[in-house]
Parts: sequence; C-alpha cells; structure tokens
Amino acid sequence: MMLRGWWIGALALAVVSASFAVAAQADDRTAWIANLSGANEVPARPTQARGVAHFLLSEDAMSMSYILIAANIENVVAAHIHVGPPGVNGPVVVTLFIGTPGSGRFDGVLAMDTFDASDFSGPLAGHPLQDLLDNMTSGNAYVNVHTNDGVAPTNTGAGDFPGGEIRGQLRLAD
Repeated sequence: MMLRGWWIGALALAVVSASFAVAAQADDRTAWIANLSGANEVPARPTQARGVAHFLLSEDAMSMSYILIAANIENVVAAHIHVGPPGVNGPVVVTLFIGTPGSGRFDGVLAMDTFDASDFSGPLAGHPLQDLLDNMTSGNAYVNVHTNDGVAPTNTGAGDFPGGEIRGQLRLAD
C-alpha cells in the first residue's frame, strides 16, 4: 500500500509539473521552480517526502500564480516562500498554505493560488513584487513545507518538523 501511494504522488508531481511548464512556455511568461526534499532543509531532515513548486508571473507582472505539489508527506501545517540563500534559514515573505497539525498523509496538489505584493510579510512587507522576483531570480529565495503531528515533543521524525520538512531553492524554469 505504501508503494502505491508513492507512485500516485510521483505521478501527480510529474503530470502537474509538466502541464504547468508547458503553460509557462506557451505564452513566454517568466516561470520559477523549486524541487523540494528533506536534504535541502537546514538542518537536513530524514524524510521520504518530496515536492515541487512552480511559479508563473502574470502578463502584467503584478501578480504570481503558483502550484505546490507534495508527495509522501504527513501532517502538513504550512508552506511558505522565504528569502535566504542555500544553506541558510531566512524569514517568511509569502504564505502559500496553512493546515492543521496531525492531519495525516498527503499526496497531490497542496496549494494552487495567486498572490501579489499586498500578500508580502516580514522584510518584504510594503515592497513591490519586483523585490521578490529579484530574490527568486538570484537564488536568494526558497520554498519549504512545514509539518507537525501535534504531539510533543517536536522534531521526532518525518511528519513532525515544524521548522520545515522539505525545502527547495527557487530558480528560473528552463
């Protein structure tokens, strides 16, 4: 049963990733991608969870659409864009998803929405969208997915990393 869930999650990641990439190329808008894994977290996390996040700039360059897909992950409580280079934890600047501790296993589209500069928090609050785009393009922004089983203590293993279980640095999509 566990293997079947992994395949379903992997298939969902591949199909949605490919369709989002094709949509970005079809209209020549700028797109970014982040491949999420526990190895990219700081500190690295022992987990089989994986994810991908795609971001597509609107035609008027005033908003950003995104899709966040996760597989083989448990108890997702939040997902964000943070500013920070690889290997460094940075502040949250955009919230992509809010969930509930102890929510169980998840495989599929975790979040799909649009945001603009009015949604910024932390050091980008009050800044234009271009400031986030500059961080994303230079490799100074990442996406991570936080988990929490709702049982003390925290950080006891997969499904219980409130500081982040999977992470990926944003880069321009090919």
